[in-house]
Amino acid sequence: MTVEGLGRFADPAVLILSSLAGGPKHGYALVKDVEEFAGVRLGPGTLYGALGRLESRGLVEALDAEERRRPYRLTAEGAAALRSYLEHAGAVARTGLGRLAAGT
Repeated sequence: MTVEGLGRFADPAVLILSSLAGGPKHGYALVKDVEEFAGVRLGPGTLYGALGRLESRGLVEALDAEERRRPYRLTAEGAAALRSYLEHAGAVARTGLGRLAAGT
């Protein structure tokens, strides 16, 4: 499975996977972490919709609830998909930045 397979939902998925790469988190902790490192606030519908899609694809898994919070963690397949996506995005960004620099 790749992140690209999530289509128009890829952006929230990449943010969530990137957050979970730092360790398991429940919904509120995910929202706060994504907001901190990306400057993006994920609404509950976006967050839980993306988590459901990621879980159904085996990229994240829900852990046992702690009190009323259900943490999620990145699976090995999720880490591989995130790495692949970010390496490709990095190559595209380097190319674009290089071309911008050459044009000035």
